[in-house]
Amino acid sequence: TKIQEVVGTLLYYARAVDGTMLVTLSWLASRQSKATKRTEDDVNQLLDYSATHPTAILRFHGSDMVLNIHSNAGYLNEAKARSRAGGHFSLGNHPNKPPVQNGAILNPTGILKHVASAASEAEYGALFINGKEGAIIRQTLSDMGYPQPATTITTDNSTANGIANDTIKQQQSRAIDMRYHWIRDRILQGHYNV
Repeated sequence: TKIQEVVGTLLYYARAVDGTMLVTLSWLASRQSKATKRTEDDVNQLLDYSATHPTAILRFHGSDMVLNIHSNAGYLNEAKARSRAGGHFSLGNHPNKPPVQNGAILNPTGILKHVASAASEAEYGALFINGKEGAIIRQTLSDMGYPQPATTITTDNSTANGIANDTIKQQQSRAIDMRYHWIRDRILQGHYNV
């Protein structure tokens, strides 16, 4: 129950202000039902981190309310050979104006449901997950009176970028074919730039 208390207490703070804790909290939450001594040590380390860095600050500046997404994945870094996907969503200016550095409005993190066969597949899965989350925020912003141009999703994996933009043909990745080509369709429709 100690792990549940710590995760529950810090989750609101992490979502609202300090997104640096989200991956660790997600990791702890996935292990709280079968906690070990290592899990307890990790909880104590998170509490030490929280005590050492008590004053996280988010800054927001006036902007055009244009959604920007940074997408990333960690390959085979979870139990049972799974991978973790994450994103950083912020609002800024239109691409032809000077950039504005705003704090995050959302930092999704989670474990991919399938076992990725390559790092590029995990990154492509992260593009898919972040694109789906982004579609909801794009519609919300549009309903609020801020129509969205094509949302830029930044990824650090050139292979996933190539698959998404249909400039690279993958050889043997059936999981990609079956699960993630939604993002490629959205790029072709002009909703996203990767």
